[in-house]
Amino acid sequence: MINIELNLFATLSKYLPGNNQFYQVHKKTSVEALIRELNIPDDMVKLIFINGKRAEKTYLLKQDDRLGIFPPVGGG
Repeated sequence: MINIELNLFATLSKYLPGNNQFYQVHKKTSVEALIRELNIPDDMVKLIFINGKRAEKTYLLKQDDRLGIFPPVGGG
């Protein structure tokens, strides 16, 4: 298992397990697999950042990564 810092922003915060931003995942877990594990609907994920840089769902998480997931933002 590895430890990551998990940040779910805006409407995604309700999917944060136990309201705890530190999370354990298996080695070589992809962002996409974690999104499925947390039951976040695919259409609710707009942007993914790893350690402050934009990333894809296929990224394999590493020890101490900081993962930020953002939903689509509406405006008016």
